[in-house]
Amino acid sequence: MVTTDKEVLAAQVAAAAQAAGLAVQASEIGADFSGNATTRFTIAPIGNPGRTEMLELTDSFDFSRADLLAEVSVYLAEAAKRLRNPRPDVYVTLHGLPLAFGKFAWPFHQSTSGADSFLVHGEVRLEDGTGTPLHAKIAANMTVTFAEIVPAPEQPFAETFIYNAVRKTMDQGQLELVKSGNRQPVPVTTRYYSRWKKQFSFNDTDEQKRISFLAAKVYWLSGVLGGNQPVWLTDPRDAQYLNTTPEELRRNAEALAAEGLVKLEADWAQGGEFGSPTEALLNQKARFEAEKESALAFTRPTFNEEMRQGHTNM
Repeated sequence: MVTTDKEVLAAQVAAAAQAAGLAVQASEIGADFSGNATTRFTIAPIGNPGRTEMLELTDSFDFSRADLLAEVSVYLAEAAKRLRNPRPDVYVTLHGLPLAFGKFAWPFHQSTSGADSFLVHGEVRLEDGTGTPLHAKIAANMTVTFAEIVPAPEQPFAETFIYNAVRKTMDQGQLELVKSGNRQPVPVTTRYYSRWKKQFSFNDTDEQKRISFLAAKVYWLSGVLGGNQPVWLTDPRDAQYLNTTPEELRRNAEALAAEGLVKLEADWAQGGEFGSPTEALLNQKARFEAEKESALAFTRPTFNEEMRQGHTNM
């Protein structure tokens, strides 16, 4: 009996997921941008099938190599914790925008425009609890030089830095959330990676910026979108975005708790990593709404009003 690539991949994913405390609920046939076969796995925490995440891999991908398996294992272990968030798909920007990430089509595909680069398409939506249609279709563009850093052009190896590149591009006002529109570029270049330090670099932050970031994260993910359920406060994905460490985020979360803005879970002293908003934080709605509106205004193109009305010397 011949074992197919799809069967090998399914067995590898099932074993790695189980080791991370996850279960494969379902799988379906997919195809990447070039038409190559993929499989989309729906994974969920064991014992909590209502919290799911999609993992899409090329059927021919074999992560039996020790270095590849190690990275996939880390990805799935982090996914298991992130799936405890009430909204695992939502991430907050430094400027206070809550964004839902979805519709990403993995793996990367080579540019068809003749450019020497690789692309992955996806979408981010403003997720502020109002049902707003504002969103941005994005095309994350990874240079060939940057691709040399990535062990494989697959979701577990790239999702973190792609999501953070999207957030960084939004921070720079280079992505606009619209009701409809074409794909907008998100450049992913070696400026986001230090070969010397062998680490990614997105935003230089100080203690106060990180504390404000965590406050916004807890407010939106739990207070607005999650029924005050606990949120993962030491997510390595956020640590990468903020150029810090999970350990530093832990200290920042404790500072928030000391201010009476976050309630840490009962197991925090034993290594717990989750917290929820207090009434004092929820009462700061005006602050977070103002930050959101300011961030939205920053991403909108501005025009010289005289030029708009035809008053120009050009």
